Amino acid sequence: MAATLKGLPQSTNPDLLVGFNQADDAGIFRLDDHTALVQTVDFFPPIVDDPYAFGQIAAANALSDVFAMGGRPLTALNIIGFPSATMPGSILADILRGGNDKIEEAGAVVVGGHSIKDDELKYGLAVTGIVDPAKIVANSGARPGDKLFLTKSLGTGIITTGIKQKIVDTDLAQLVIDQMAALNNRATELMLQHDVHTATDITGFGLLGHALEIAEASGVSLRLFADAFPILPEALRLAGEGVNPGGAGDNRSFVEDRVAFEAGIDPNLQQVLYDPQTSGGLFIAIPADRADEFSRALEQSNLPSAVVGEALPSGKTPLSVKNSA
Repeated sequence: MAATLKGLPQSTNPDLLVGFNQADDAGIFRLDDHTALVQTVDFFPPIVDDPYAFGQIAAANALSDVFAMGGRPLTALNIIGFPSATMPGSILADILRGGNDKIEEAGAVVVGGHSIKDDELKYGLAVTGIVDPAKIVANSGARPGDKLFLTKSLGTGIITTGIKQKIVDTDLAQLVIDQMAALNNRATELMLQHDVHTATDITGFGLLGHALEIAEASGVSLRLFADAFPILPEALRLAGEGVNPGGAGDNRSFVEDRVAFEAGIDPNLQQVLYDPQTSGGLFIAIPADRADEFSRALEQSNLPSAVVGEALPSGKTPLSVKNSA
């Protein structure tokens, strides 16, 4: 897909501050000196059986792109592909109710949408928000010395694959559903209060894929600490048993020649770092002199607060993973 997009003409409109050519989380278009639109769209097939939970997760996932750019969501449009010949309308109603509840929790409103008949159920949202053009959080702002934070645990792709295979217990399934449905709004509020340099949300490219985007866009290298990452329960064990989504292999192929693992790092952890996430946390670069304060603020909000890496001057390898700091 990236190769295809590179061949398309790029807009030269001076008010297009962030476009699709920058591999960022959302597009940004300036309205005036103090206001810009943040726009994004995301949709996918169900990853859990409960339709209401699926609606919540899909909405949280779409909203996350706006939060990652430092924006505030305003409106959302539902996007639906629905197999009306084989599924009752009550399922669609529950999905939309879940999405609407999450949109309202984010302080935004659903203004409509579009649906088509489809052989496979799909749901998501197009979200519009606003941001001050002077306070955009792009994926290109990491600087040497920055400390890196991750605000949700890794392993959702592995565990949701286990849920589909019916080898995950109900308590763990609910824990993962709750995490995926959680908004990233609080993490956004905190990073904006602590001079954030860059951020992105961790989704389908996995932690390493999105970290690589930041490293290359920012012109830095990132050193990550294997023992600091928050990991969902059972994710390492399931990875070792081969319970991995298909997208993980694509992520590995995309990243593996640009990441160096220190000897002795658990191969199962490596698999988790390639694992495609749904509605993952924010991966945030904070100036070193604000990192301790930011860590305390995350802890007070019951979010993961450990430093998971640091930015370095650009080197031979964009990404490296050490056993510990």
